[in-house]
Amino acid sequence: MYPTFARNSWLPTVFNDLFDSDYLPKANCTAPAINVKESDKEYTVELAAPGMKKEDFDVNINHEGNLVIKMENKHESNEEDRKTRYLRREFSYTKYEQTLILPEDVNKEKIGAKVSDGVLTIQLPKIQKEEVKVARQISVD
Repeated sequence: MYPTFARNSWLPTVFNDLFDSDYLPKANCTAPAINVKESDKEYTVELAAPGMKKEDFDVNINHEGNLVIKMENKHESNEEDRKTRYLRREFSYTKYEQTLILPEDVNKEKIGAKVSDGVLTIQLPKIQKEEVKVARQISVD
């Protein structure tokens, strides 16, 4: 025979009331998914950003030559009505910053970015090295 323990049902409620309140709201700390692909001609970085617009992004090369991706979106659900009061008011704020060290074969002058269908796509073209063929006639003395 195994002993059974009585569970106090009030204990989880106390913690929920303490930690999930207006004074200490739950934090959402998830980073967007990121894909990096390579082909013969370029690298492609894809960043999941549903609901974001191109104005929400800042993509640049920093002074160290690294790619910096920043996104920030602040949305406030606000219905102004003088006859009502808030019982619950929700804010949505998203901020993300990622620095990627670029390979040496990236042509930093031709990097491009676009936003489409909730995905930020950054094209990192590779430097095309021209092979110099040394074909010539050698005279025999």
